Amino acid sequence: MRARTAAVLPVLLAALAALAVGCSGDDGASPSTPDATPSGYSQMQEKANAAESAAAAADRDASADTDAGR
Repeated sequence: MRARTAAVLPVLLAALAALAVGCSGDDGASPSTPDATPSGYSQMQEKANAAESAAAAADRDASADTDAGR
């Protein structure tokens, strides 16, 4: 049993060291350049602009309805 443990221990230590070294680097979760934009950002920006335009149009319609009711 002791010989088996002695044979497995270096393999486990090597695997643990490889895991620690592999996980310690850049994981790719954050962009390497600070000015990088996330995927889909332009679509999100287009939708936000469309929503702002729709809100502005609704405001114009509401003010036109209020002026017409006077």
